[in-house]
This record gives sequence, C-alpha cells and structure tokens, in this order.
Amino acid sequence: MLPPADRISESTGSLLVLSNGHGEDLIALRVLEALHRRSPRLVLSVLPLVGEGKAFTNALQQGWLELVGPSAPLPSGGFSNQSLRGLIADLMAGLPLLTWQQWCCIRRLRSNVDAMLAVGDLLPLLMAWGSGRRFGFIGTPKSDYTWSSGPGRSLSDCYHRLKGSEWDPWEWAVMGNRRCQLVAVRDRLTARGLRRHGIAALAPGNPMMDELALGSPPMALARCRRILLLCGSRMPEALTNAERLLRSLQGLQSKVPVSLLMATGSQPSKSTLEPLLERLGFIACPPPADALGAEACWVNGVQMLLLGRGRFNRWAGWAEVGLATAGTATEQLVGLGIPALSLPGRGPQFTKGFAQRQSRLLGGAVRTCASAEELRRCLKALLKEPMLRAELGGIGRQRMGRSGGSEEIARLVNERLITDTGQTSRLRDGRPPGP
Repeated sequence: MLPPADRISESTGSLLVLSNGHGEDLIALRVLEALHRRSPRLVLSVLPLVGEGKAFTNALQQGWLELVGPSAPLPSGGFSNQSLRGLIADLMAGLPLLTWQQWCCIRRLRSNVDAMLAVGDLLPLLMAWGSGRRFGFIGTPKSDYTWSSGPGRSLSDCYHRLKGSEWDPWEWAVMGNRRCQLVAVRDRLTARGLRRHGIAALAPGNPMMDELALGSPPMALARCRRILLLCGSRMPEALTNAERLLRSLQGLQSKVPVSLLMATGSQPSKSTLEPLLERLGFIACPPPADALGAEACWVNGVQMLLLGRGRFNRWAGWAEVGLATAGTATEQLVGLGIPALSLPGRGPQFTKGFAQRQSRLLGGAVRTCASAEELRRCLKALLKEPMLRAELGGIGRQRMGRSGGSEEIARLVNERLITDTGQTSRLRDGRPPGP
C-alpha cells in the first residue's frame, strides 16, 4: 500500500526505491536511513524485487518506511544468474509472473511518487527507467576490478576489456537517459570506466562499509585466535556450507584456544545448527561472557564456537581471519582489512565461479580454496604471519573503498531527485513551488 494521502501532502517529496537482492536491500536500507535522518518528512517506500525484504523490518515497524508491491522468496535466493539449475528453479517458482506483477505495480504507483531510486543491476534500472519518472541508480554488483586485475584470459575478461567497462552498452544507454539524474558505483575505477562512455558516474563512498569498524576484542577472547565464520543465510545452502567450513577445521591444532565466531542472519537458526554440531563433536556450554552477545556456545577441544544472530557488525572487527561462503558479508569483512578464505560449493549462490569472481574483485584479499585441506593449510599460514594478514587487509580496504557513502548518496538523492522533482510535480498540479 502507498502512504496515506495526507502524509504525502504534508511531505517534502516522495521516493520509491527498487532493490533486487539481500545485499542490495542492506545498501538500500542504509541510504534510506540516511535520507530519513536528513529529511524526516520525506515519504519513503521500497519494493524488494527479490525476496521478502526482511532487511527493512525494523524500519517498517517504526513507521517511516512503506513496503509496496508483491514479493516472494525465490529458490535461488536471487542468484539465478549463477547457475542454470537456479534459473530453472526460479522460473518454475513463478519468477516471470512475479516480475510482471512488480512491473504493473510500478506503473500503477508512478504518478504518486516524485522519483525512483534503483539499487542493484539491470532489472531495477530498467524498471526505474520504464516508470517514466526521474530516477537514480546505485550500481552495486559490478566493478572493473573483476577484469582489470588477475590473469584476465577468459572470454568474459576480454569482452569487458574491449569495451573498457564491466557495464554493458544497453546499461550505458539507460544510465545516459536524460531522466537519470544520478549514477553511483562502488569504486573510482568503475566510475572512470563509465565516464569514458559519457555516463556521469560517481563513486561517493561504499554504503556497505558504513557502521562497521575495527575494535579490540573483549577480555574473554583476548587470548584466543579469532576466526569469523560466514556461511550465508540462504537455506539449505547455508547449512551445507556451515558443515563444510566446520569439517575443514577438524584437526586444526593450536596451542591456545580458538574462538569460532559464527555470525548469522535469520538462518541458519540455533535449532538447525544443533544436530550438526553434535555430529561434529561439539558440546553445548554457557558463553564465556554475556558481553559477547552470543546466542549459544559449543566447545570441541580447543575450539569454542559462539553463535550470534545479527552480530556481524559487532563481531567482524574482532576477527583475525574470516572463513566465508557468503557474498556481501565477505566483502564487508575484507573491507575492514581482515583477510578471508572461501570454500565454494554447489550453490546456487556460492559456486566456484562466484567465489573466483569475488576473489578477483577483492584483489586476492579473499582466497578461494579448492578443498578443506587447502583451506586448513592457508588458515595456518594466515594465523602464523601477521604481516601477510596486514598486506592482504590493506588490499581489501583499498578495493572496498571508504565508508560514508550512505550519507553522501542521500545528499545527492535529495538534491538531484527530490528537490527538483518535488517542485516540478507541484507546478504540474497547479501548486506553486515551496520556498
């Protein structure tokens, strides 16, 4: 549903945000929060094109954000482009009908909003353009780092090098439309590539790095080796990946305790993980300190596993190394300067191809391991060599970019999309512009 008419009439403008994925939802939320802080009377609504938009739950409950349009979980979790199997599963689950319903919803709502903001890739960009309204675009998934560094021998790398940008000509055409007033991408290299094709792209900072910071571990963990486990949140893949990561740590020897910080989202849950941990020999025990914010604790030899739902922002800055089969969270961890190792599986999200692309994007700050043995060997090397961790961490910080992007993008959205369009809509409706 749209906000009530009286709320729109009292506002300083209205914006509809389109996002297409879990990571995109998080980026959209941070920009929306910054917009709300900057302009509390601005009417904000969001349409998640993939999934159910659970990232927006708190904002919806607080009442300053509206959720519009149809939504549904997809079998691939929004990663149908990673495998043919995922694409077929999404098609069978009704993806074409869902996309059509969302498109009809956007066309129906377009006269009630001043502007639209697309967050993601081609799908939200096309929908924002097709609305006929002024729009902006935050291009989250693509970076020229994925083809400009590394071996670069694949057909895809040659194609991107030939055109000088990871974005494609049809995407340039939409970004270059006169109604597109803002194009923000994740790094300066990608922005330069787009500007060579006449797109006024900016790299105002990476919203993914906002609200994250390094921190000293609490006393309860000070004498432990600290490893952050990121298994993803899409079931059942997340549970399978958790098992593979934990099995890779079996036989890991250490003269000091090893703290495994498993930061999860809504899934996998404690009840889902308990049978797995029992099979692997872990025994439940009380957490070492309430200040850690752990939901549960298990011990197996020198290893102590802490489970924390929604604890990523708090725990990430404590880690020395990450073991990851996740997307956005892995990039955020590396952006803090903490190197990571990945162990790709069957997917649908975290496949070998996805992991290799992520590794190249991050300059090797996350290393893709082909087996549990290789992961265990690399982990030992990273824990033993602080200089290597520092070197890889510096690469990760450089590739992910600076924080503060949410505030800067919110300022640009306010200036380029809301102020001008708000006055235009008032003139169109026969009302004089405000002061």
